[in-house]
Amino acid sequence: MRKAEIARKTNETEIKVSVNLDGTGKHDMATGIGFFDHMLDQLARHSLIDMKVEAKGDLHIDFHHTAEDVGIALGAAVKEALGDKKGIKRYASADLAMDGTLSRAVIDVSGRPFLVWRVEFTRDKVGEMDTELFREWFQAFAMNAGITLHMETFYADNNHHIAESCFKALARALRQAVEIDPRTADAIPSTKGSL
Repeated sequence: MRKAEIARKTNETEIKVSVNLDGTGKHDMATGIGFFDHMLDQLARHSLIDMKVEAKGDLHIDFHHTAEDVGIALGAAVKEALGDKKGIKRYASADLAMDGTLSRAVIDVSGRPFLVWRVEFTRDKVGEMDTELFREWFQAFAMNAGITLHMETFYADNNHHIAESCFKALARALRQAVEIDPRTADAIPSTKGSL
């Protein structure tokens, strides 16, 4: 079973997450940040990864610690659920259009974490969430999931669509990359023999 649960507690946040890589996209998000919950809902729904996130953070200060720590915990859960990565497709990309916005996510579930972020917002906030926190979340997720992630928005019509297209593109790419390839179900997808 490719499932994992992670609990993370610091002086700034208390996070509990669970994932099932072979789910149907069921989701239950409670971070205290409405727009962030909406983005995480999209991530689960379009990746077909069941996700539950419970986060209590120092939101009276700002949303930074909560957003980053949820990325850390979700990334760690995905990494744990992948185990030795036997049989996964490993590489994937997804272009995602939302009205006048086009974003792309390209990933390698490599064990070598890296983020390339070519996404620009034209406003400081979407809803109540600071737009600079989206990069923080993607960085934390990629580093802790052990994936190489290239995220780019080519053009955009509004900031809501920028954020949402990025989460959905990641979801679609992640769905493909972590799927078991029936042709190589018993093999690690690397000439090194491990990832």
